[in-house]
This record gives sequence, C-alpha cells and structure tokens, in this order.
Amino acid sequence: MKKVKFICLLAAFLTALSSVCVAKTVSSEGDVSNPDEPIAETKADMTVGADLKIKAKSAILMEPYSKTVLYEQNSNQICAPASITKIMSLLLIMEAIEQKKITTEEVITASLNASKMGGSQIWLKENESMTLDDLLKAIVIGSANDATVAVAEHIAGSEEEFVRQMNNRAKEIGMEHTVFKNSTGLDEKGHITTCFDVAVMSSELIKYPLIKKYSTVWMDSLRNGESELVNTNKLVRFYSGTTGLKTGTTSKAGCCLSASAKREDTEFIAVVMGAENSNERFSGAKKLLDFGFSNYLVKEVSCVEPSKKIITFVKNGTKKTVYGDASGSVKILLRKSEADSIVQKINFEKEICAPVKKNDLIGTVDLYIDKELVGKIEIKAKESIEKIKFGVTFLWILKGLMKL
Repeated sequence: MKKVKFICLLAAFLTALSSVCVAKTVSSEGDVSNPDEPIAETKADMTVGADLKIKAKSAILMEPYSKTVLYEQNSNQICAPASITKIMSLLLIMEAIEQKKITTEEVITASLNASKMGGSQIWLKENESMTLDDLLKAIVIGSANDATVAVAEHIAGSEEEFVRQMNNRAKEIGMEHTVFKNSTGLDEKGHITTCFDVAVMSSELIKYPLIKKYSTVWMDSLRNGESELVNTNKLVRFYSGTTGLKTGTTSKAGCCLSASAKREDTEFIAVVMGAENSNERFSGAKKLLDFGFSNYLVKEVSCVEPSKKIITFVKNGTKKTVYGDASGSVKILLRKSEADSIVQKINFEKEICAPVKKNDLIGTVDLYIDKELVGKIEIKAKESIEKIKFGVTFLWILKGLMKL
C-alpha cells in the first residue's frame, strides 16, 4: 500500500515538474501535421493555361497590387473561412495602428468573454493583460481566438461592433460574397466567404509592412517563455520568399490557407480553401506560387525620354513654356517572356492655358506590349506659371512701343 502511495506521489510530482519546466505550445487549430516535415513536392505542368489540379474545393493566385487573377479554381464558390477570417481582423488592427488609435505598446486586458473563446488559443485568463505586440504574435503566429477577441473588444468596445466594422470594410474593398459573424473564424451559420474575397482582403493586409514582422516568424514565445508559439503556416519555414499570411482549420471549412510570398519586386497571394488535410493546403499553395514565379514578374518601368524634351507651350502665361516631369515610375505585371517588349509612347498636351500649377498633369508616357496598353507614367508640370494680368500685358505693350 505504501509502495502504491509512493508511486502516485512520484507521478504527481513529475507531472507538476514537467508543467513548470516545459513551455505550453499554443493550440494550432487542430492541425496534427508534423511542423518539422517539409512540404511534399508535387509535379505539375507550369505552363500558362494548364490545370494545376489543386486538391481543394477552391483556389486562386492573385497579384496583390493590381489584384490580377493569374489562376483560379472555383474561386467564387461560397466557403466557410475558418481562421482565415482573422485576416480581416488584422486589417482593422493595422488600420487602427496607422490611424494612431492604438499602439503596439498599449496594454490590453482580457475580458471573461475573450478568455472563454476556446479552439486555438493562448489560454488568456480573465483580467490578464498583455501588450498589443504580444497579442499580435498570438493572433498571427498561433491563430489565437482569445487574443483576437481581446483586441477586437479593446478597439471597438465589443466583438459585435468589431464584426460590424469588419463587414463594412469588406464591402468597401469589394468583397461581394463575404459575411462575417465573428472575428475569429469559429464555425457559425452564415459566416461565409470565397477564395477571391480572401485574396482581396489579403492584398489589402500586406500593404502594411508591420504585419510581416509577425507573419514571417516561425517560432516565438509569450509570458517569458512559458507559452511557446509555432507558426501554423509551414510555408514560413519551407518556402523561399514567404511573407505570410494565415491558416484556417475547422470541421466545416476543412483546411484553408492564404499564403503570400515575395521574390525581388514580385509578390503573389495564393489561397486554398476546403482541402481535406493540412498537407494538401500547403502543397496546393506551393504549386500556385511556383506557377506564379515561373511565369510572371512585376517590373518597375521609368520613362526613357529625357525630361528636357517634354516641353509644353503655355497660352496667356507669364512664361511661354513649361517642362514636363516624367521622373516617376510604375510597376507592371508581365509575363516573363514579355519583360523586354515594352514600347513607350509619350502623349502630352502641346499647348495649355495658364495658370499652371506645379505637378499639374499635362500628359502621360503610355506603355504598350504589342498594341495592348499595360501602364502609364504621369507627366507633371515642373513649375507653376501664372496667368498674365492686364497690367502686365499693358506694360509689355508699352515697352514694345518705346522700342519703336
């Protein structure tokens, strides 16, 4: 009997010791794939127009700044988004930071409601406080529902109001088939989106460099190392150029992923929704990104014509001419085979009426591939030129008469 008691006490002691010495790993949306296992290599025909055969309900590849769709598979099919929902939550957070409504050093206290979220979490306790910086780590790296709700309530006063703002923002950026019911992505009736809409909101989010401070991190920790964070996005570790962005997994949604990757000036968003398992969402996103980088690039183009050759006559101005400034540039999405085929055509007003303000648009440098217009560089007035007033005109005439 004493021996049994001793064994029980020893077991209890060892359990307690392990809980003290070992960091608790944040729940990762039920993803049971091995984080150390590389993404499976899958062969596919990478030529434009080929079927990539993505093993998922829907998929899309988008160039984020032009929002050009380069590949799609049922991209407008209605789907449950799971934690990809948090992309919109993060967009509102980034906008609040930019508008100086909140800072990353600001301390946020968790409510009882936030502490009861469940699912993927960092086990926030009611009244536990963390900086927004730490909570962003938890949301982006660990997909923590409790952290998401804590920040949502802090910014908007309640999760309900925050969700209302999410839906308003979705409409503003053209997400026509999306309805959010919560800020986390937990399955809820009527909580829906599409691959296309996810790509659109992902494109908006990556405009904020701050998000990549978190979305490119593979491992981190909270609470002085007590809570370990492992990124739910394996591409961060195993795919060159990965910049984010967000995974999602629920029983209703299946395995989902919005992945962003950038190489030199070229960046893509690959979205996979409704994959049967975690490996298929990662291999599908990898296939989409490989297709993008194999066939397309974003090229920054400047005007090749010297600005001194762009001269516009000014009618009724204090000066007779104004120089055009075409020193700007434009980024253009191109097929790699077309990268050296751009033809520039200068198109500007030969004569304009005063007054002219500096930086007024007076023309464009039109960029063509074959006969297709693919971009424009603005030509702006280099200086301001006032309109001639009656008194000045009279003096000019008088001076002319005196010379006779």
